[in-house]
Amino acid sequence: MRTIPFPVVDEVARHCLQEEEPETVHIEVHLPGRLDPSHLRKAFHEALARHPRALMREARGRWYRRRYTWELTDRPDVEVVTFPAPGRDALRDARTRALTTAPPLTDSPPVRLEVVEVANDLTGPTGSTGEAAGSRAAGAAPVGAAAPAPRRQAPPSAGRHPGTVLLLTINHTALDGPACLRVLATAAEIYGGRDNSPAAPPVRTAPRPHEPATRMPSNWSRPARVAPGTPEPSPGNGMLLTDLPLPHRPRGAPYTVNDQLMVATALTLAHWNREHGDRPRPLRITMPVDDRPRDMTMPMGNGTRLVEVPFAPAELTTRDLPALLTRTAARTRALKSRPRPQLGHGATLLTAPVTPVAWRAALTRGLRRAAAPWTSTTLLSNIGRVPYPLDFGEEAGRAHAVWFSAPARMPRGLTVTTASTAGRLHLALRWSRTLLSHGDGAHLRDLFEHHLHTTDGGPR
Repeated sequence: MRTIPFPVVDEVARHCLQEEEPETVHIEVHLPGRLDPSHLRKAFHEALARHPRALMREARGRWYRRRYTWELTDRPDVEVVTFPAPGRDALRDARTRALTTAPPLTDSPPVRLEVVEVANDLTGPTGSTGEAAGSRAAGAAPVGAAAPAPRRQAPPSAGRHPGTVLLLTINHTALDGPACLRVLATAAEIYGGRDNSPAAPPVRTAPRPHEPATRMPSNWSRPARVAPGTPEPSPGNGMLLTDLPLPHRPRGAPYTVNDQLMVATALTLAHWNREHGDRPRPLRITMPVDDRPRDMTMPMGNGTRLVEVPFAPAELTTRDLPALLTRTAARTRALKSRPRPQLGHGATLLTAPVTPVAWRAALTRGLRRAAAPWTSTTLLSNIGRVPYPLDFGEEAGRAHAVWFSAPARMPRGLTVTTASTAGRLHLALRWSRTLLSHGDGAHLRDLFEHHLHTTDGGPR
């Protein structure tokens, strides 16, 4: 049997596992029609076989071994595709399982696909345990003295037709969201018999020659933390999903939609912290960068590298948003272009197999606790435009909404994940219940929607 040593990202994640807040990635795909259970199960199993690096489990080993290793298997150890009984709470319960129960690393593959039939395909927000909260009333509540956010238009398919939700739960120690979305796209092609090749990436505007270089704020200062809201007594993660219009990006603007999302996230957290009486501090937002191809050659596993985008307190105002967007664009371009190991040079050194893995695990956990005050404020993971049609054929149809959510353990305690499909922005807020409640999540959503709308105000 073929074995592969744990890469750096996998080993660090394996060292720091917690039962209270599992490291899961949740992907939720909404389809307008129904799927045949046996046909889908066969298609997903065949898709896993076409991406064999996804068929893996953690190999057993003695405490003094110097590496964790993955064993690649020829077939799944367990049934990966399940079909919960339809019902009013079926989707809520599946979302809850995605946040509370990680697929075990000892079974191949460490993913779980739940296929939920919904009587009304509501694509509105969810409660802090994944409980459906129904559609929001049109229009957001005013944010302080700011202008109200635009009225939200429901997606054409929301609430009109019965449909299916594919809810994929991934153990993040082994795989990430983009890799598993590639597997799901392969399954869609096998199931529906239609081309699900990735679309060409959008053409980016080249930076203007006269654009001045910007000096980044120092990364040595301790960044702001997300101010505590109303913590809940039970541990774990809460989650809220919502559907927004894509922000307008003026033609020829030197920034991207990702930069608009970055600025909206920074302004939201600065606003939230001011409301909760925290003194202004620098913000640092972790941003995953994924350079992998999206076709069948895409490597499986955890393939993103993490960069940190800094913001000085004085920058976080809406007085000159075009300048803030331009500075942010220059920073994100510079950070993306720098060659850097996935988790930095320190993690590479920490995972060198020179001592037993159990010793390195204890050291890693201790360093993680010691470094908590210097951990970035939050993580913004923008998947961008979903590159695959996710077309499951005539009866099931093509995906009209896709959400992702990333783990939200402390000390960050909050992650923001976005993707766009069919001209809409799908936003997932996920938080640690030891920091925030569902009401706090709803308020953060309103703040984010407002500040994202303000980034539309650039020159047109």
